[in-house]
Amino acid sequence: MNWQGNDRMAMVWLGVVVGLLAGGQGSARAGIIMSEPANVGPVINDATDVQECDFSHDGLELYISTARPGGYGRKDIWVAKRETLDSPWQDPVNLGPAVNSSGSEVEPSMSADGLELYFGSWDDSILRVCSRPSKDAPWGSPVKIGPPVGSGGAYSSDISADGLSLYFGSAREGGYGSTDIWVAMRATTNDDWGEVVNLGPNVNSSGGDWAPSISADGLTLVFSQGYFGIWATTRKSIDDDWGSAVRLGISGPGLFFSPALSPDNSTLYFQAVNGWGGYGKDDFWQVTFTPVVDFDTDGVVDAADMLIMTDNWHTHRMLCDIAPLPMGDGYVDVKDLLALTDYLEPGDPTLIAHWALDETAGVRAQDSAGVYHGTVVGTAAWHPDAGMIGGALELDGSAFVAADHVLSPSDGPFSVLAWVQGGAPGQVILSQVDGANWLCTDPTNGGLMTELKGTGRDKCTLCSDAIVADESWHRIALVCDGDDRSLYVDDVLVAEDTQAGGFQDCPGGLNIGCGKDMTAGTFFSGLIDDVRIYNRAVKP
Repeated sequence: MNWQGNDRMAMVWLGVVVGLLAGGQGSARAGIIMSEPANVGPVINDATDVQECDFSHDGLELYISTARPGGYGRKDIWVAKRETLDSPWQDPVNLGPAVNSSGSEVEPSMSADGLELYFGSWDDSILRVCSRPSKDAPWGSPVKIGPPVGSGGAYSSDISADGLSLYFGSAREGGYGSTDIWVAMRATTNDDWGEVVNLGPNVNSSGGDWAPSISADGLTLVFSQGYFGIWATTRKSIDDDWGSAVRLGISGPGLFFSPALSPDNSTLYFQAVNGWGGYGKDDFWQVTFTPVVDFDTDGVVDAADMLIMTDNWHTHRMLCDIAPLPMGDGYVDVKDLLALTDYLEPGDPTLIAHWALDETAGVRAQDSAGVYHGTVVGTAAWHPDAGMIGGALELDGSAFVAADHVLSPSDGPFSVLAWVQGGAPGQVILSQVDGANWLCTDPTNGGLMTELKGTGRDKCTLCSDAIVADESWHRIALVCDGDDRSLYVDDVLVAEDTQAGGFQDCPGGLNIGCGKDMTAGTFFSGLIDDVRIYNRAVKP
């Protein structure tokens, strides 16, 4: 780290928080355990100093800034790779003279598609970006990011997974401390960055806040506050405000800062100096986060733990607030339920069908909860790294997934949940052959709706104003409980009513991505991920 002649470091140093705040080493909060800090090892850390890092979206690449031999300037950006998430890192490789200059390229941030690399410069505190047409193509020359991002000094940036938000540290006017975290947004990845917005007093302190790292789902932000603490803040959706920041309970013998959150939120890399030891002047260290899911401490994660979570549904009880990592969000909801289902033994008995859509090839869509395996009909594309939970299936408006009969709406309470991105008005996400379109979009405006009706005289469709036929990921749900119907979008209730007489019996199979009659215009065009069916009312 360059401690002399560096305005950025001088400004941040003004915001150093003296003394450690509450939170003991080895724990994050009641529902989530944080490991002891561990050195990342000599492959990444060498005798020279390192300076900030960032993971690729699949977690198999680590971009670092380092002054190790073989570079082109005072600090260069290098990339280390590994074969799997459990494999060791291989020796870092310099990104070459197209990216690196005779100066200092620092604070790398990689876009989710691997086609844009953002980084800072200690020479002028102006962010730069390199691009390439494909992952196999060479990098182009760096381009300085102009105003408004580049007009007030910017550094230590991180790009969101959708490529539409750029978080960065800056000492520009209008903040709350010596340095603040700001965000710039753009409508598409082809547009210029728009207005710069301060993240506000829930995030920024009167000291120095910098080095942001945004989670893949955009709901968790970790950052440095001075050099003695790493803080985290969460929000319920990308449209909500950030909650009050909380200091993670990392402690050590010296300074630590510059966090980098892994794509699955389970691991946090950070820099540590002055007393931490290691292999060089600065070293990367790591902590891991593990949710505590054995709520009743009986040694097995089963339906009893599921019942404890449901008993605490929509409360603030820390015991069941196990997602998102690393600190939860203070509320027990569907994110915590999804985290719990990954650990259930032998599985949640009420989850009767689950198409994760994580396949990489072929025409079979595996049902991990039962025997209702689906078959892809038509042209579709598997995207192992593009889903909200693992992979996703992209449908082109003519393909769909056909599955056997799972349940009849007349059997009793049931819930259907899925992630979707894209689509168009009038298209169908899930339907029952010879029955009804369970989840679909309004032909007029693309709002979520269901055509599953009751048997009474006043039966009708249920429509919402929540638009889901757009380019954002949405968690959608239909919950049928007795005569009641409810629709949810992104964990928010958007429409509900009561259908007299209950729902009609139907023995038909299921179509994922097209209407019940497979009529033109009902075939879905977009990404579908993690389709789940429960034989109970799951209220997000």
